[in-house]
Amino acid sequence: MTAAPKLTPAARGRGAKSNRSGRYEATQVEAFDDGWTADDAPASIQVETTVAPLRSRTIISRNQSPDVGFERSINTYTGCAHGCSYCYARPSHAYMGLSPGLDFESRIFFKPDAARLLEQELSARKYVCKRIHIGGNTDPYQPVERDLKITRGVLEVMQRFSHPFSIITKSVLIARDADILGAMGREGLCSAFISITTLDRGLARAMEPRASTPAKRLEAVSRLADAGCPVGVGFAPVIPGLNDHEMEAVLEAAKKAGATSAMYVTLRLPLEIKDLFREWLADARPDRARRVMSLIRQTRGGRDYDPDWSQRMRGTGPVADLIASRFKAAVRRYSLDSPRRTLDESRFRVPADARAQRDLFE
Repeated sequence: MTAAPKLTPAARGRGAKSNRSGRYEATQVEAFDDGWTADDAPASIQVETTVAPLRSRTIISRNQSPDVGFERSINTYTGCAHGCSYCYARPSHAYMGLSPGLDFESRIFFKPDAARLLEQELSARKYVCKRIHIGGNTDPYQPVERDLKITRGVLEVMQRFSHPFSIITKSVLIARDADILGAMGREGLCSAFISITTLDRGLARAMEPRASTPAKRLEAVSRLADAGCPVGVGFAPVIPGLNDHEMEAVLEAAKKAGATSAMYVTLRLPLEIKDLFREWLADARPDRARRVMSLIRQTRGGRDYDPDWSQRMRGTGPVADLIASRFKAAVRRYSLDSPRRTLDESRFRVPADARAQRDLFE
């Protein structure tokens, strides 16, 4: 087994601990051990976060994966500054010629025309309304959203068109938009999910270094519920041997905060994520790294990852079965197992001002 590269001070405070080249690059760059250790004086190197616009022709993405749960999605950002060590979206940065490691969480791209493009697509004569999921890849409420308000602009368009949508985040910033989410939630036009992977501040800080604290995420659940928006909690990912023991506690806390439903996903380690997660685990939790990886393999047929659509979200085997039975019992105990409300697609309307503009150009 090849030893994980030693960390540089630049990687401290980030979810990824290296910046290996993407899988599509002709040349590969990897860290190597040059003799310096954490006991030596730190190098004056910082990993700065850069934010740049990404021009797109469309904003609604279509999904064909049968196990994802939605056909259409919107991602207002590419890359995610939250820096979650396990993030399934990391490999997407390789399509841009960037690393799924540190680049993914430090080189962020936003879509400045998101609201305009959405209005344009919803106004098309042949458009058929179906629920749109916001945040299916990267988080729509990462730190730069506070100033850029790209996601806010998308929600405003959704409200104007009475278009149903769901949204997921691990940021308390979503509560800023409780006015829209609450109003549309009361009309059966939206629902929200807050991802809470742990109640342990220390683990959350190490595993999701720039996401909101667990307490703030529970606050977001409460504020959205009070506003009238149906809120669910996502205990995702479940990492056996690391956070799985907290499942019941997270669900109970979410219920007390106002959540009405729950879901979970077992950790997935496709493509570059498996090596990035191993590096993080060896650095953040060296005492249990071997056991955690062993338990993960036990949910994936002895491999780090099984891409089979029929089981990749939950896994298989005794460990996966135990997680599933515990979850089922917990959601029943905390009344989080009621059927999710189907969002109303019949109220969709192209507003008069958008219709007039459409007629001008058609």
